[in-house]
Amino acid sequence: MAKKKEVTVEERLRALYDLQLIDSRIDEIRNVRGELPLEVRDLEDEVAGLTTRLEKLVSNLEVIDNDITGKKNLIEESKALMKKYAEQQKNVRNNREFNSLTKEVEFQELEIELAEKHIKEFKVQIEQKKEVIAETKERLKERENHLKHKKSELDAILAETEKEEQALLGKSEDYKKQIEERLVKAYTRIRTNVKNGLAVVPIERGAAGGSFFTIPPQVQVEIASRKKVITDEHSGRILVDAELANEQKTKMEKMFAKL
Repeated sequence: MAKKKEVTVEERLRALYDLQLIDSRIDEIRNVRGELPLEVRDLEDEVAGLTTRLEKLVSNLEVIDNDITGKKNLIEESKALMKKYAEQQKNVRNNREFNSLTKEVEFQELEIELAEKHIKEFKVQIEQKKEVIAETKERLKERENHLKHKKSELDAILAETEKEEQALLGKSEDYKKQIEERLVKAYTRIRTNVKNGLAVVPIERGAAGGSFFTIPPQVQVEIASRKKVITDEHSGRILVDAELANEQKTKMEKMFAKL
């Protein structure tokens, strides 16, 4: 009965370390992608923002063009009225009518002067907006090219690693099914709490892998006996002996090569 229990614990430890190797390989793949997906998303947002800005600028330009057309029409209308009032002045019956028409002519002259002033202001605005449009177009083109480059970079990495990552994610789930739920939860919790995602580590030079705290010889003997699941008192990580770790690494590397 004891022998059966020992094998069971050892099987659990091997399955746990296999799971760790699989998840570490997934981490490596994702690290290769690094910040690229975020960079691509940010660039897409920036391009969308610049495109919207450009559309608004062009739309504003059209509004100003329409305003200029409106002022030009107003000038033509004022000129037509001035001509009409000048004709009417030839047929006035008294000075009061003549003076009244003169005021109308003067008013239209002021309307023309004001409209011409507005046209000049609108033309200055157009030149300013054209400069901003040119700058925005240049910026947009530069960002689009950068996005194209980053997307190409990301697509190349995805094409290279996506198939392997999906296969590994499937393997990770398969291995979790081989381990009791309590241990899987502990493993997941530890992985979440450590920076490098290593929840199961081998003993290296008398210490837990990546740690400087020496493990007492008696505990090392217990770990090597593979009779129970032992955790590092400093980091909480699950410990396995170096021999088991090397055997599982060799096994998993062969599996990775086939993916």
